[in-house]
Amino acid sequence: MATRPILCIDDEPSNLALVKQSLMDHYRLVFARNGHEGLEAVKKHNPALILLDVEMPGVNGFDVIRQLKSDPLYRSTPVIFVTSLNQEFDEQKGFDAGAVDYITKPISPAILRARVRTHLSLVQAEALETSQRAAIYMLADAGHYNDEDTGLHIWRMAAYSKELALHIGWAFDAAEALELAAPMHDTGKIGIPDAILKKPGKLTQDEWGVMKTHSQIGYDILSRSKDPVFQLAAEIALHHHEKCDGSGYPAGLHRHQIPESARIVAVADVFDALTVKRPYKDAWPIDRACDTLVEMSENHLDKELVTEFINIMPKIIKTKHTWDERERNRVWYGDIS
Repeated sequence: MATRPILCIDDEPSNLALVKQSLMDHYRLVFARNGHEGLEAVKKHNPALILLDVEMPGVNGFDVIRQLKSDPLYRSTPVIFVTSLNQEFDEQKGFDAGAVDYITKPISPAILRARVRTHLSLVQAEALETSQRAAIYMLADAGHYNDEDTGLHIWRMAAYSKELALHIGWAFDAAEALELAAPMHDTGKIGIPDAILKKPGKLTQDEWGVMKTHSQIGYDILSRSKDPVFQLAAEIALHHHEKCDGSGYPAGLHRHQIPESARIVAVADVFDALTVKRPYKDAWPIDRACDTLVEMSENHLDKELVTEFINIMPKIIKTKHTWDERERNRVWYGDIS
């Protein structure tokens, strides 16, 4: 049984009885006999779903849903309108009010169970996606926990990566997955000792060898999940320090041997690093940053991707302004709905 109950609000006892008979073996149920009682029941029980009669004396169904949608605590609670066949019911008005579905009276038990099951599945899927995004935000921030001067670098870079992926032909869903995966590229830094990670001077050869293991550590952590976003993040974590001339690490891959996801992120990462202010440098002008990208495409970055990135510079600049504003207002990525 679901932890949160289903709330049925109806002024007709026969309808409440039918709902109980149809659903009691599968779900925990709460009942209310009018709109006022229904609103009180919502506050008391925080239902997973509401079956709401339209025509009730006093506070009717539209009054109830209007109040629910005005409250941030309950506006996402799915509401299914229950309406009589012998009355005029404007379907569009019901959906515009915020209902996710409607069922006509007399209620068919089979249809009722099917609609409830479908919408509760959607609620569970949404909750799972929310949990996944929360994990992504935390892993991304964990990888940069000791980088006190990066601000929103990882999220801004991820937005650039999505724009470039879309421009070169990635499907929207794939580009959106890239935007979620890219910020986790440095997750492996969790496994690097602070003495190395925070060392103010130049690393020794041995220390540099330890530092370079963060790409493999990140891959080992992220690849444990079979979820496509985390698999993509693992791929990027492992290869984001490869260079097109083969001088990168950990595998010394050349150009197209490097996954395209990692090559996209590399371009976006360098551009953002150049165009933001850090304690040790001022933000570079866009033109100077683009010239540097072109120079780096001779050995480090993918030349074709650099060309395409520069071709969409108006979009990149617009995205940069959006994220710069969020950084000024200290609005973190995970706070954006």
